[in-house]
Amino acid sequence: MNSTSLTTGNMKKSYEHIYPVIIIGAGLNGLAAAHDLQQSGIDPLILDSSQQKAAPWRNRHGELRLNTHRLISYLPGMRIPQEYGAFPRRDDIVEYLEAYERHFHLNIERGVRVERIDRTGDCWLLKTSSGNWKAHQVIVATGHERVPVIPEWPGKNEFTGDILHAADFGSAGRFQGKRVLVVGAGNSGVDVLNHLTRGNTSALWVSVRKGPTVLPTYALGFPLQLLAPLMRHLPAKVVDFMMSATERIFLGDLKKFGLSQHPDGVATRLLKEGVAPAFDDGFVNALKAGEVTVVPAVRRFDGEEVVFENGETIRSDAVICATGYRPGLEDMVGDLGVLDDLGLPKQSGAIPNQDHSGLWFMGMKPRLPGVFYTARFEAKALSQAVVKLHKGLTAAAEKPVRSGSIIKNADFASS
Repeated sequence: MNSTSLTTGNMKKSYEHIYPVIIIGAGLNGLAAAHDLQQSGIDPLILDSSQQKAAPWRNRHGELRLNTHRLISYLPGMRIPQEYGAFPRRDDIVEYLEAYERHFHLNIERGVRVERIDRTGDCWLLKTSSGNWKAHQVIVATGHERVPVIPEWPGKNEFTGDILHAADFGSAGRFQGKRVLVVGAGNSGVDVLNHLTRGNTSALWVSVRKGPTVLPTYALGFPLQLLAPLMRHLPAKVVDFMMSATERIFLGDLKKFGLSQHPDGVATRLLKEGVAPAFDDGFVNALKAGEVTVVPAVRRFDGEEVVFENGETIRSDAVICATGYRPGLEDMVGDLGVLDDLGLPKQSGAIPNQDHSGLWFMGMKPRLPGVFYTARFEAKALSQAVVKLHKGLTAAAEKPVRSGSIIKNADFASS
C-alpha cells in the first residue's frame, strides 16, 4: 500500500501516486472544500473538466446577477469586494473566483474529465480523460445543476421555432421583437423573465404548472435574502407561512393575474423538490401591466404552434425552458448503488457512507441562503469529517502488525 502524509505543497502528477483527497469539480463547492482541507493540513488535488477558471459562471448569460446578497455570498477565507454591490454581476463573480484560486494557491488539474469512480483495494480509482488517478478519499463536488433538462414533449423535434434551456439564455437583446414562451416560473424562469421584460419582445408568455413562490428582492428597502441564514433554523412550515405572507403583502394577490401560488411553501418545496424561490426584479410589474401572459403547462408541439394542457395554442418564435437540472452522476458512480431514483446521492455532506468509506458528495442539495452560503456551510462540516477519516487511515497504516516472529509496518504488509 502506498501511503501519503498529512502535508501541504504542490504534488507532481503521477497516475500511480495515491492522493489523500481528490476533489472532482472546481466550482464553488470544490473550491470551498479545498480551502478548508488546506487549512486543516491536507493539500487536496482538484480535477476539473474545463480548461477555464470559473467555467460554470462564464457560461451563464452576461446579464446575470446573483439573487443572493453579497454579505452572505462568499467562499471561506475571502469575502466578495464591496465595490461589486449588493448583488454582484456574473463578471464580478468570475473575477472573484479567479482571485480566490490565486490567493490560496489551490492545486487544480484542468481539462480532466472524470468518467468513472471505482473501488480498488484500499483506495479509490478515478478513470479520467487523462488516465487513472488514485485517492484514499474522493469528494464529488460537481453540484446538482450539472446537466440542463428539457422535457421530451411530443413534436418537440418538429417545432419550427427555437427551443433552448435557460442555461443558454444569452442576452435578452437576441429576443427583441420575437414571441417568447418561458416554461417554468421558478428561480431560473423568473430570472429570465426579469430580463425579458426589459428586452422589447413582441409577446411574452410564461407556462406554469402548479405555480411558483415569487418574493420581492427588497422589503421596505431591506434585502430580503439576508434573512435566509436565520430561516434555516426555523421549521419548514413556519418559513412557508412567513414567505407566503411576504409575497402577498409586498407583491399583492398574483392570482388576479393568472399566477397561482404553489401548494407547497418555499421551504417545503425546497426540501421536496430542490426548487428555490424566485426573486422579482421587474417580472411582477410586467405581469400586472399585461406584458406577460400566464398559460398552462405545455402538452406538445405542432409545427409552429405550442399546444397547452387546456387545448389552447400559441405561435412562438422561441421557447426558453426553465425546467431544471440534474446532477448527471450516473456514468460516474451509477454502479455503486449510491444514487436514488432521481439520480441524487442517497447520502451527501458530512454523513459517512458505511458501504463506501471515503466517498463523499457535496453541493447536491440547494438551501434557502443560496449556493455560496451552502458551499461554505457544507465545506466546514465535510472537511472535518474528511480529516477525521484521514487521521484514522494514517494511524492504521502506521500501526505495526505481527506476522510470525517478524513485525512489519502495515504500509508494506500487502506489498
